[in-house]
Amino acid sequence: MDTLKVRDAKDVEEVVRAAIANEQPIEIIGHGSKRGIGHAMATNAVLDVSALNAVTSYEPNELIVTLQAGAPLDDVLSLIDAKNQQFAFEPVNTAPLLGTPVSGTIGGMIAAGLAGPRRIKAGGARDHLLGAHAVSGFGDSFKTGGKVVKNVTGYDLCKLLAGSWGTLSVMTEVTLKVMPKPEAERTLLLRGLDDAVANKAMTAALGSPFDVSGAAHLPKSMLRAKTEGLGDLGGEGEALTMLRLEGITASAAHRAGSLRELLAPFGTATLVEDMASAALWAAIRDVLPFAAGGTLGAWPVWRIVCPPASGAILGAQLARETGGDVIYDWGGGLIWAALPPKPDAHAPAVRAHANAVGGHATLIRAAEDVRREVDIFHPQAPGLAALSERVRASFDPKTILNRGRLRRSVGA
Repeated sequence: MDTLKVRDAKDVEEVVRAAIANEQPIEIIGHGSKRGIGHAMATNAVLDVSALNAVTSYEPNELIVTLQAGAPLDDVLSLIDAKNQQFAFEPVNTAPLLGTPVSGTIGGMIAAGLAGPRRIKAGGARDHLLGAHAVSGFGDSFKTGGKVVKNVTGYDLCKLLAGSWGTLSVMTEVTLKVMPKPEAERTLLLRGLDDAVANKAMTAALGSPFDVSGAAHLPKSMLRAKTEGLGDLGGEGEALTMLRLEGITASAAHRAGSLRELLAPFGTATLVEDMASAALWAAIRDVLPFAAGGTLGAWPVWRIVCPPASGAILGAQLARETGGDVIYDWGGGLIWAALPPKPDAHAPAVRAHANAVGGHATLIRAAEDVRREVDIFHPQAPGLAALSERVRASFDPKTILNRGRLRRSVGA
């Protein structure tokens, strides 16, 4: 495997142009923390952007940070945390789930586009990407967006780059919006609800005027061992429904009291505050109950996005049919499912349930032999697949970048 470590955007251009000339596809990596997601790339050459790791500019007063794509995610989070700021979409740290030693880079964060619990309020990664510099599959540098929160020039290609898994371009620099961290955090906990009732409670909370920023449910389960971050709450095997409020202290406290009254028909809610609350939501964000080092660490894990109203039925049926375990986030709109090992990772059942409600499913963690046999990303309808292919080809007509990552048939 040839590894080409680039120093700047000009290096990236040269590597991509050489790859085009030699008809040699390349795999793009930063720290390689997400190489376990998707299909194996149809290439034996790696373009390593980890040396592009500078913070180009950080303007806390303007709520904007510009970073090279290989900047370590942990370092960037520490940088903005020192100014009491954060990425509002709560980027998922996949290291615990995949069992990798590092959290990855900013480029990987954008390419994966995985957002945490606050997505229901703040939007996803693509909504916070203001601009990017990148090199296309033609070997040409291009720029999209800018360094201002409001930008109405040209096409918003940032929306395409986020979540493209490196199949459209090699990002070299990105500009992101940051937000002030809330002064206070309050989480209401309801215990013992089944999935359907928990879904109703979450729907009631999200439909209230109390500005809920997180709604998750951990069903009753004896499969999960004590999970870091959940403390004693996770070790009792009891169903736990979590609802988060954030803001200035007086407001968060007042809204928590009002929300508790609203949720009274579902039971008596207890309160968890600030650091303890943050630990709970970090555990949900990073899917710690299914961590690679935990009890279910050898099980394949699916990420299923569906209409929130359908989540409880879908998750409960899937768990019952397979003997697996599920976690609900986004008020039921996101289901993490750890299912018992099987050569097809239960793909037919997962996809059938997702299709039935208009959702989609991605196999986030699985053994390498399973990843060779199963479609990792949800198959698209013919019309949408044709549109996606035209968009991809407009950026990378020779399929030089991350060939085969999204679909088994490409380059096989």
